[in-house]
Amino acid sequence: MSQNSSLKGAETIVTNQEVRKFGMKDKLGYLFGDFGNDFFFILVSSFLMVYYTDVFGISAATVGVLFLVARLWDAVADVTWGRFIDTRKAGKQGKFKPWIFRMSFPLVISGVLMFVHIPGMSDGFYLAYAFITYIVWGTLYSTVNIPYGSMASVITSDSEERTSLSSFRTMGAMLASLIISVTGPLILFVDNKAVADRFTLGAIIFGILSISCYMACYKLSTERVVIPESKEKKSNLSKTVKGLLRNKPLISILIASLMFMMCSMLLGAVNVYLFKDYFNNAAALSFVGFIQTAAVFIAIPLAKPLVRKYGKKETAAVGMLLSSIVYAILFFLPNLTSIQFIIVSAIGMFGYAFFNIVVWAFVTDVIDYHEYLTGLREDGTVYSVYSFARKVGQAIAGGIGGFAIAAVGYDATREVQTQTALNGIHTLATLIPAVIFLLIFIILVFLYPLTKQRSTQLNTDLANKRKN
Repeated sequence: MSQNSSLKGAETIVTNQEVRKFGMKDKLGYLFGDFGNDFFFILVSSFLMVYYTDVFGISAATVGVLFLVARLWDAVADVTWGRFIDTRKAGKQGKFKPWIFRMSFPLVISGVLMFVHIPGMSDGFYLAYAFITYIVWGTLYSTVNIPYGSMASVITSDSEERTSLSSFRTMGAMLASLIISVTGPLILFVDNKAVADRFTLGAIIFGILSISCYMACYKLSTERVVIPESKEKKSNLSKTVKGLLRNKPLISILIASLMFMMCSMLLGAVNVYLFKDYFNNAAALSFVGFIQTAAVFIAIPLAKPLVRKYGKKETAAVGMLLSSIVYAILFFLPNLTSIQFIIVSAIGMFGYAFFNIVVWAFVTDVIDYHEYLTGLREDGTVYSVYSFARKVGQAIAGGIGGFAIAAVGYDATREVQTQTALNGIHTLATLIPAVIFLLIFIILVFLYPLTKQRSTQLNTDLANKRKN
């Protein structure tokens, strides 16, 4: 078995053949991974509730309970699968890629089964079928998403290249979102009604696209960072837990990511009422979605050169500060028209797009930091802990939008909302994001320790430790 080291000197590669250099194939492969993930993830996020309520006849409250239970279970499944992955040895194709290949087929099949409607069954059958198929799909999603997310840290150890992977991952998610958003309603609904057979057809179409993307991810990506067996240290749960608790970069980025995710969910929920009731222009919502996607695609080519010059932490922090300022300005401009509001908010969207783009590169860095602290290379475990926290946050944050809207006095029975309720909706859509983005900026600047200089030093220190 021959050993080959990268030119950067920061990777230990064990392989039976010469490993090609990191390049566009890896970036496209990683893009296809999240492209495949989000064909079903966004389909489920956007349309599964209406499928359950309108086709299966399940009450919205019961669907909410199902989503809460499933997300909490998914959080446990993430950590369990992450620990399992870290106990496996790397094979010829690497440590993580083989699991994407093996588990993507049952994942896609379970996704299609979620949208299969058997006519003439009882309400109890449909409820049980929904619980079983959704929870099975969520569990299988962990078996693909955890190795996929962990794989970024072994495709390359170079900080700039990891930023590229994070950017391309975001691009894959946005492309899937565009396709589902545009074609989903055309496929799934007839005369504004959810049709069971159309949902099954949509699931099959998106399932074929999803499995194709997973295979492209498997074929195009190459794992390079592999710890030689002779130098691997035995996994120790106690040591792992202590290392995670001492991992300041991980803890701070977890908090920042949770706050960002909850703010995104709040904005998604509140914007519907903002444009429908405050601006009396619900049609503008489609324009908001387009602008948000455009902001990300404009930011993507700028992210790598900015990270190269200033660092991930620094780039994301400035973006958060810009967003905070923009949303604060919007709070003090309550008389803008809907179009004026969208134009100004687009600058804020552009600002927080940078955090969204580099967040997965942050995760690869905290995986390296865990190895530096503990001597254990546990990509799956650290990534799954990050994913666990996000899933718990999603479960808790699921009702934030509805609770916040109710708290400001929104009354669905009123044709026109009170001025107090309208002012409250405007505050939720402007001041609250401004405060949250400012808090994330503070966390990145004062709590997240991996500056550009320290990240470079960490890379060098790890390379030296792996040689000894």
